Amino acid sequence: MQKKILLTVFLGLISLGLSAQDDDQTEGSVIQTLTPSKLIGKGQYDLKWFNNLYTQTESTFTDGTEPRETFFTSTLEAYTGIGENRRWNLGVILEFRSNVIADRGALEVFQFDGERGTARSGLTSIAPSVKFVPLKNVNNFSIQSSFFIPLVDNEVEDGVFLDQDGFIWQNRFFYDYTFPGGDWQLFTELNSELNFGDKEASFANNSLRLTPGVFLSYFPSSKFTVLALAQHSQLIDLGSDFSQDFTAVGGGVKYQLTKELNIEGLYTNFVRGNDTGLGETFNIGLRAVF
Repeated sequence: MQKKILLTVFLGLISLGLSAQDDDQTEGSVIQTLTPSKLIGKGQYDLKWFNNLYTQTESTFTDGTEPRETFFTSTLEAYTGIGENRRWNLGVILEFRSNVIADRGALEVFQFDGERGTARSGLTSIAPSVKFVPLKNVNNFSIQSSFFIPLVDNEVEDGVFLDQDGFIWQNRFFYDYTFPGGDWQLFTELNSELNFGDKEASFANNSLRLTPGVFLSYFPSSKFTVLALAQHSQLIDLGSDFSQDFTAVGGGVKYQLTKELNIEGLYTNFVRGNDTGLGETFNIGLRAVF
């Protein structure tokens, strides 16, 4: 039943976009022209609220089904443009998490009850962040560099994991290409995360995670897009005595609600991996550019 509810929300976004195809606009919308590769200008503000719900009943650690575990992450990003050439943005990232285990329902992450031994939630990290365009004449290639400061004292309490308690230096490399005609767009990302600190404090400390991703979008109208995606993540041991990898595929939609505000829905499925869960994610986000 919980999976049906999530899928209904996702399919509803598709219906919303399809019904809006006749209400096209002559100029490209934010979802078409202001991809993550491109920066906002001086005095502008870019706000994004993205919510990710990962749930699993399978993993590579055992055969067959397992008691359900669900991990919810809500991320708020805020940036403003500085300088005259759209080459520098400054901002901050906040992350809130809510996790439930022991076969509790996927949607119980939204109860935030903190039940001992089955649930934890709270604000887990804050990160100052900068976006910049390294090549003056290539405005569709950019880098986002963020330093995540943990706000949790213990990764695991009463058997429930909340979040890493180590520092993370994250660098995301963005590039997009719009095909002639403007109906198709290719977006690529390489996310690198350096986890450091006392390896006894976190399973991931002293490791490097590399996550390349490819997103192919089709625009039936300038205000609506359908996309397919593939991502691979590799956790490289730099002294943590732990490594991990997984591959996920999925798809999604984006729709420009107003000139400033757009909404997106994404679904991914973890199709393979080593030392990892084999679950699925349901994602919904809002983005406003002023």
